[in-house]
Amino acid sequence: MKVGLVLGAGGVLGGAWLVGGLEALARKTGWDPASADYIVGTSAGSMMGALVAAGVPPWFMVAHSAGEDFDGLTDAHGRPVGEADRNAGARFRREGGLPLGPGSWGLALRTLLRPHRHTPAALLGGWLPRGFISTQPLKDTVRSAVPAGWADHPNLWIMACDYSTGRRVAFGRHGAPPAELADAVAASCSIPGFYRPVDIGGRRYVDGGLYSNSNLDVLRGERLDLVICLNPTSSLHPMKAWNPAERLAAVFRTAAGRRLGSEAKKLRATGTELVLIQPTDEDLAIMGPNLMSSRRRHEVIEAARVTVGGQLRDEDTHDLLSALPPGEAHRIRRPDGPPSTWPPLVAEPAAGVA
Repeated sequence: MKVGLVLGAGGVLGGAWLVGGLEALARKTGWDPASADYIVGTSAGSMMGALVAAGVPPWFMVAHSAGEDFDGLTDAHGRPVGEADRNAGARFRREGGLPLGPGSWGLALRTLLRPHRHTPAALLGGWLPRGFISTQPLKDTVRSAVPAGWADHPNLWIMACDYSTGRRVAFGRHGAPPAELADAVAASCSIPGFYRPVDIGGRRYVDGGLYSNSNLDVLRGERLDLVICLNPTSSLHPMKAWNPAERLAAVFRTAAGRRLGSEAKKLRATGTELVLIQPTDEDLAIMGPNLMSSRRRHEVIEAARVTVGGQLRDEDTHDLLSALPPGEAHRIRRPDGPPSTWPPLVAEPAAGVA
């Protein structure tokens, strides 16, 4: 059975929702998300996808976010895991001065000449000033699991966009520009106007969400039996919009949902079964309109563990997931005993660059 795992964009709180969702998925099915034949991550989904592909179990992400220290357990650099950032790199510090003018004249002019060929996010992204928030904390988080090179996974695809053209790039895919995993994830997360673009091979890259928040359709040609997609920026329920910020968030969620539906239709047309998991109204009430806030991050994680678990009880969904192969016990649930007695959680990284 060939399985794909797609993790969509969603900012800080979308990433938190993914953590809770992945933990529920592993716990309810007994399947290890790291064993997916393909892992596709966009923006926040690229961070979670990279950590999962490196072997970090979702249950560990939940416990680490809750503040547990895991005495005796160290990261890839030999540092105590209790010292690692609890917010998956969501520490915002300015790098350089405040920029003026469009961040990408190339993308801005392309969208001006052919607006119908670009998404609303790309139409806006080129005209916004270049971002000024450092991506270094994001890179540090990835390097705590994969200090160099790429994760030891056969098909980890990190989605970003060329800042000059708006074209999407799947780093890690055959034919894509070579990149360190930490750089690729930072590029995939680089929201125009907020994060600084990331230079890879002499070109600048930004958030893969400029093309699509889900990028589900990138797996159309891979002849998979099943794809599981967790998409934080769409929703199972319409968002109640009472103020301008909530109304704007509702517009973006509606657009993300339409794009996801279109991509799902294309994927299903190839004969691939698909499970779509999205936030519920309970999740949205906690997340609020500002997905870049870290204030309620762990609350979102805990809510997602419940709401995603509920979605997995759906009869059709349960039937599709019932054929998933069982994962190793220590990757599904916390092992007994002190951390010093646990099997290794993180795989050895691949040498070089993808």
